[in-house]
Parts: sequence; structure tokens; C-alpha cells
Amino acid sequence: MSVLVVGLSHKSAPVAILEQAAVSGDTLAKLLRDVALADPVAEAFVVSTCNRVEVYADVDRFHAGVTAICDLLARHGGMPAAELTPHLYVHYEDRAVGHLLGVTCGLDSVVVGEGQILGQVRSALKLAGEHGTVGRALSELGRLALRVGKRARAETGIGRAGQSLVSVALELAAARLDGTGADGTRPTLAGRGVLIIGAGSMSALAATTAARSGAAGIAVANRTRRHAERLAAQVGAKVAALADLPAAMAAADIVISCTGAAGHVITREAAAAALAARPAVRGKGPLVFLDLAMPRDVEPAVAGLPGVAVIGMDQLSEHGAAAGADDVTAVRSICEAELAAYRSAVDAARVAPTVVALRAKAATVVDAELARLAGRLTADGLSGHALDEIAQTVRRVVDKLLHAPTVRVKELAGSPGGEEYAAALRVLFDLDPRAVEAVTRAATEQEAHGDPERAAEEVHG
Repeated sequence: MSVLVVGLSHKSAPVAILEQAAVSGDTLAKLLRDVALADPVAEAFVVSTCNRVEVYADVDRFHAGVTAICDLLARHGGMPAAELTPHLYVHYEDRAVGHLLGVTCGLDSVVVGEGQILGQVRSALKLAGEHGTVGRALSELGRLALRVGKRARAETGIGRAGQSLVSVALELAAARLDGTGADGTRPTLAGRGVLIIGAGSMSALAATTAARSGAAGIAVANRTRRHAERLAAQVGAKVAALADLPAAMAAADIVISCTGAAGHVITREAAAAALAARPAVRGKGPLVFLDLAMPRDVEPAVAGLPGVAVIGMDQLSEHGAAAGADDVTAVRSICEAELAAYRSAVDAARVAPTVVALRAKAATVVDAELARLAGRLTADGLSGHALDEIAQTVRRVVDKLLHAPTVRVKELAGSPGGEEYAAALRVLFDLDPRAVEAVTRAATEQEAHGDPERAAEEVHG
């Protein structure tokens, strides 16, 4: 089996395509299940954020796997495959693993180095675990990605600026209101009112960032009021009624919307009503809409209203901040080293059944010969202690003779034609193929019946 990733992101597709391909909630769970049921797929998980949709799968056939996943992405996005395919990228085996490591470290994000992606990858693995679509291969890969993501943030300055998609968006919004100060300082939200529509993780991050940026007042509106109340309590905000959205927007300078709604939450009509009421309430600068949802929450026609500025994912892609070149280089070095170690472990695991079968055959031969020797020497009056010493010596000799070839075959497993070395061992020592298969089968069954709770804890972090 081999790891395959098929996906699209802000680097490969325009916002309109990303918006249509976006999956969340029940749709995400359905896509995950459908991918896992595809004939070439053994395991799968899906990373779906506002800037990417990526399917990771363990497949036994490359072309069949790519075709099946492309078709499912198109079907769940409600678009023809011919329309989606030009925007998809495909990575396989080492490149797929390397891509996941880079994504989890934030190297492929709109804001390079942002930390939210680490939690999003963890959530993707958790969802796949809950639906039973990940097994040994992708669980190990998931643990690797999360470990590398943590290493990158602990050992480099990739996240030193503390920037995220939300912080960059709010900085752009503040600049639309006030511009950059004469002294070159970054604009802030001091004295500004912020309305947040939604109460999910992105909304929580927006509320926290706005409060930290000095917003004069924050209000939260959400379809489920108790969720809005819980988020508002965390940042000392007020709760606004979603049913009276125009009035809530009129009282704000910046409206941040990041819901999972299928349709537009902020219509042209509602925005126009807010603008009509706004002069009596606010009146300084435009009404700025930050649309952080995918699909979009703000109806495109809103941008045509006078006195309005709309900042969406397309603008954020253009203004994505970059981490320092040294930090990016350091993170890439970590990813490369971890990928090399992962590849070596995979290669060693591939020849392990042959090594185990060889040692088992040697042990069987040693035991048989020692039993024969013991029967003959006991009759000659040799003590049990002496027999034990002889047995230990014979076993040590055999272990030392086998040590070099078994270690060397693991080292050579990752070289071109590495499997041929294991095949040579099987031929030279006349190993029964059924014995090798039995070792593989036993290892697989042991992994399948291991401690799932511990494995889940390691994956979900």
C-alpha cells in the first residue's frame, strides 16, 4: 500500500472553485466515508479548511486511486470533474508524506507559519478515527505529521510573529479604516466596534484576536444563541440577535463572518439596511466585512454598495504574510530529516518479516540440534549446567552470524532494488514463503487488535 494525496488549495485554485469544493459537517463525513469505501482505498482522512480540501489515502493502485478520489471530490462539490481536475494536485508516496509535513508546519498556508493548521490536521485525524477510516499506515503518518508540526514551532521561529489568517485579516481591516500611521506603525482596532457572526473555532480565534487588538466593543451573533453566549463570555463581549442582523452590523465598524452556512449569511439587502441605519450610529470610515468562510458568507453584490469594503479569501491570499526565510529553511530541514527517518522505518518494516522468519528458522535448527546433543551427552554423564553453557554458546554463535546480514538487509531496504536483498536472503537460507507470510499476517493482526485507546490518544494529541 502507498500514500496518495489529491487536493486543491489557495495555491492551485481560485476562490470560486475552493468555495464550491469546500466540505464541512455532514458533507465532510460523507466524503470521508465514500473515499474509504472506494475499491483502491484501504484508509483515508480528509483535511478541509477555508483554504484547502485534501484527501489522504492509503491505496493499492495509483491511477485507480486518483480517479476515484477526483470523481468523489467533484461529486461532493457538485461540479463536473472536468471543471475541478485542472485545479487538483496529486502527490504520491514520499512526496505525499512530505506535502503533509509541510502543510502541518504551516509552510503551505496563506499566512506562512500560522498555527491553526496543526489543530485542523489533528481534527481531520480525529474525525477519521471516529469513523474508522484510518488504520496503521495513516495513523502512523498522522502521528508523524503532528510531531513534526510541534517540533517546527518549538525549535524554530516559524510562528514567532503569532500571525494567523485572522490576525492578518484584522490588520487589513484596520488599515481600510485608518490606514498605516505616519510613523509606520501597524493599524489597530482601538476604538472600533467588531461584530462576529458564528461561534466556531475560527470565530473564537477572531474574537480573541480582536480583543487583544484593542477593539472598543465586540458582539457575537450565532444561529444557536447559547453558543454565542459561551463565546461572548470568554472575551467579555455582548450577544447580538441574528434575527436583527442589520442593526447589529450598523453598530459595528468591522463585521467578521465565518459560519458553516451553505448560503449567504450577509445579503446585499441586509448590508444596505445596515448602511442606512449606520450614519446615526457610527459614521467614521467604511463598514468593513471580513468574509473568512468557505463557501462565502457575504453575497458578492455587497461589495458594490457605497461605503463598504469587503475583504475575502482572495484578498487574503494576495496579502499572506511570510515567515522569515531562515525559519522556513529550518522547518524544511526538520521535515526532510523526519521524512528520511520515516522512509527508513517503512523500508525496514517491509523486510522485517523475512528477518523474523530467518531468525525463527535458525532458532528451530539450534533447538533441534541441542536436543539431539543433550540426549547423547546426558547418557555420557554430562551435567545439566554444562549443557546449559553449551546451549548458550551455540545460540550466541548463531546470533552473531545472523546479526550482520539482518542489520545490513534493513539498511539496504531503502536503496534501489532494496527488496531484492530480502529476496536473496529467502533464497539463500531456503525460507518457506508461507513462514514469511505468517509473520506478516501475525504482525497485522497484532496491530489490528492492539490498544485502540492509546493509539487514538497518540493521534489526537
